[in-house]
Amino acid sequence: MAATAVEQKPSLLRQPLAVWAVAFACVIAFMGIGLVDPILPAIAEGLQATQTQTSLLFTSYLVITGVAMLFTSWLSTRIGARRTLLFGLAMIVVFALAAGLSQNVESVIGFRAGWGLGNALFISTALATIVGAASGGPGSAIILYEAALGLGIAIGPLLGGLLGSVSWRGPFFGTAVLMAVAFIAIATLLKKDAETPPTPTPLSAPFRALRRPALATFAITALFYNIGFFILLAYTPYVLPLDEMGLGFTFFGWGVALAITSVWVAPWLTRRIPKTHVLWGTLFVLALDLVAAGLSTGNTGALITCVVIGGLMLGVMNTVLTESVMQATDLPRQVASSSYSAVRFIGGAVAPPLASLIGGVMGASVPFYVAAGSVVVAALIVVVFRRHIRHVDHHEAPDRLAEAEAITQGEDL
Repeated sequence: MAATAVEQKPSLLRQPLAVWAVAFACVIAFMGIGLVDPILPAIAEGLQATQTQTSLLFTSYLVITGVAMLFTSWLSTRIGARRTLLFGLAMIVVFALAAGLSQNVESVIGFRAGWGLGNALFISTALATIVGAASGGPGSAIILYEAALGLGIAIGPLLGGLLGSVSWRGPFFGTAVLMAVAFIAIATLLKKDAETPPTPTPLSAPFRALRRPALATFAITALFYNIGFFILLAYTPYVLPLDEMGLGFTFFGWGVALAITSVWVAPWLTRRIPKTHVLWGTLFVLALDLVAAGLSTGNTGALITCVVIGGLMLGVMNTVLTESVMQATDLPRQVASSSYSAVRFIGGAVAPPLASLIGGVMGASVPFYVAAGSVVVAALIVVVFRRHIRHVDHHEAPDRLAEAEAITQGEDL
């Protein structure tokens, strides 16, 4: 009787140890996205670099992450999820340490690219692992994953600001140490892959997956949405007249807002409103917030408010969009995750240097308006091509409890 009750109302917190190990590592991995935010001006000053050059710290990271995502499912189905996760974490440790030891901005940009490669191996495999292993089905798994994302993005800028107030190198060294801890957690708590290897995924699988109308629609939506996301994330530190700790606390508030809406608001909305309606509605509200940010570049308090409100919208988008992608097709989770993530990260890679160049030529407010326009395009894609994705509005998530037990016992994905 008790077991039946648990199955009917699974708790988000009742997860196998393997899930918590991967979720912990996800928090650390996602810290790397916002870690450099508070120290961008300090890096520019310390290494005598331009704003556009320092913005390439995001671009090199995201370009390599996006491209590598197309090949991660091919690799993980040959060496196993556990080895792929550990290999990715080890690369992040090495390249974060190397970035902290760099003597010029070009080296930091290059090492951030290597960091992105490790990040790609880890993130795409981690999402598939959590979805397969979590109790309560994909919905609970994705909420946990997005909570890790939100927590990591929140802590990353705060830690970056704290360590960056001592030296711009501090956040890189701090990441290397934390990733080493995450490596130990995965190695200890995630059981070894089964002796029988998984069915290898063809190298062409992620490319062919993008021919699916539903997956392609969500991927292109994410591309334009991520342009808005990363203009807000990577360009705003140059506009706000704050020191490292001030920027750290600003983006800490942004990340907390993102985590709250990821875990609580997004599920509440999708229980009452079709997912596609939540997507385009949230995108239009985010566009309005970005316009307000553009109008507030001369008002520090107002711009900080817009950043935090943006976090609220991004939390809803991240959860609903990710869950929709995982439910949109019958493709293997690694393949769907790799294809979608590749396109969305490439969209994010375009944003930082684009914003810096536009801001330098046309004024500090204009990049925010460009971000708003990109987000509107994303909303229109959802509306215009809804016939390809409307089936996710009524998708019933299957029970993954058996898969959670299997992963815990060491069975492969």
